Amino acid sequence: MKKIFGLVLAFALISGGLVFAGGAADGEAAAAGDDLIVVGYAQVGAESDWRTANTESFRSTFVPENGYRLIFDDAQQKQENQIKAIRSFIQQDVDYIVVAPVVETGWETVLGEAKAAGIPVILSDRQMKLSDESLYLCWVGGDFLKEGRDSVTWLNNYLAEIGRADEPINVVLLQGTIGSSAQVGRTQGITEGLAENPNYTLLAAQTGEFTQAKGQEVMESFLKAYDDIDVVFAENDNMAFGAIDAIKAAGKVPGEDIIIISFDAVREAFNRIIAGELNCAVECNPLHGPRVDEIIKTLEAGGTVEKIQYVQEGLFDITNAEELLPTRAY
Repeated sequence: MKKIFGLVLAFALISGGLVFAGGAADGEAAAAGDDLIVVGYAQVGAESDWRTANTESFRSTFVPENGYRLIFDDAQQKQENQIKAIRSFIQQDVDYIVVAPVVETGWETVLGEAKAAGIPVILSDRQMKLSDESLYLCWVGGDFLKEGRDSVTWLNNYLAEIGRADEPINVVLLQGTIGSSAQVGRTQGITEGLAENPNYTLLAAQTGEFTQAKGQEVMESFLKAYDDIDVVFAENDNMAFGAIDAIKAAGKVPGEDIIIISFDAVREAFNRIIAGELNCAVECNPLHGPRVDEIIKTLEAGGTVEKIQYVQEGLFDITNAEELLPTRAY
């Protein structure tokens, strides 16, 4: 922690107690002493089971027992809230800023302010499109493009297994928040993969905003517009759960009448696979806290880190879901 900040904090604690919170952040109770590393984390929100697990990963990692004080801010899906949070972190002279950006663009000014203040910025989960990549130290997350490509590869293999490889296949796509790197990468991987197979027709693509309610709403509209949907790609599990509800309400059997492929692979996705309602879940590992901890500890020891750091991810379906469910931490 910055020395001046530590002295101010210690004085405030001695002279009457201080509740440490930053701007719109919910704040964490301040701990005595000036030896803790202060991390400001600007989270997207709490739109999904995946995001909840991601937040908990940071909250459980960046604790005083591990040498940290965490200042957490929930942006509620709004970029302007994240920008305000980052500026609050800068004003509080934190040691590191971690951001899971709502969208990819519009960050140059505030990251320039962080750079001028000498505060390293680590990106988590989603990426940013910047004209100057020195504005952030490194990025930790999933390979979204690969996730999208892997999902189509799984579909190709599955259709071959069930004897439908040569049939015309109509597809709809429930996209995530438009402009987020998860949406951009997964959409690109899916659409490129579909285009390689002349039997596939993409009927429609529309955002479900990574939420279950919106996923159900959009799937309902797809079902009204098209009576011959064979496959649904949902760019996160919660949208897939909403799609399952819509399919059931339409009198169809999810997982049988309509093949459903989702992303994230939270525990509930495993339950849905085992129940036969979901066919495949491509993992997007939310446990970024330990990896960011490793990065910070390396930097504190005078080391260097790679710019891009992917987390390990897998793919799950009826062949492995039941066996692996007990091992899932989220």
